[in-house]
Amino acid sequence: MRRAVPALILAAAIGACSPGAETADNAAATADNGVLAAGPETVISNVTQAELPAGLAALAEATVPGMTIAEAERKEREGRIYYDVEGARPDGSDVEIDVLQGPDGKLTAVEVQRDIDWAAAPAQVRAAAAAKKDAFVPERVIESRQVDSGATIYELFAPGRKDEPAMEVRWQNGKAEVLGERWAH
Repeated sequence: MRRAVPALILAAAIGACSPGAETADNAAATADNGVLAAGPETVISNVTQAELPAGLAALAEATVPGMTIAEAERKEREGRIYYDVEGARPDGSDVEIDVLQGPDGKLTAVEVQRDIDWAAAPAQVRAAAAAKKDAFVPERVIESRQVDSGATIYELFAPGRKDEPAMEVRWQNGKAEVLGERWAH
């Protein structure tokens, strides 16, 4: 038993120092730092225009009139199927439309996206992001206008994290809010 006591003390000390052992105060302090946890797994495959579901090109045209489709991807995430349709507006600027395919096959445009310079985001969006404890200057910013609500989600990519946004800020009705969870689309 005498040997077991020092071993138990050592195990408790190691466990208390491990990353998974947070106190309630520590968890509360880091919960609102603005940085998102890794997102759900997404299976991505390229699709040709011939492989696009019927009606997708017409939906893209209705969503962004005059858009020329350059390429598309099919994405599966959390049981949902999306088509990311990339192309150009009539003025030549890049645009992407994210289209959700329902279980019944119905297609719904959910987002219209474009890359922007961080300086082009509304001042309130930049201020909300900068106010977070783990703020960073994004190396990429995607502006995602939500088709259904009119809100805009700013997806901020931290240096070295090019695969998914590290922070998202919702801009709606003149108010900016750093999201605590990843936006659904």
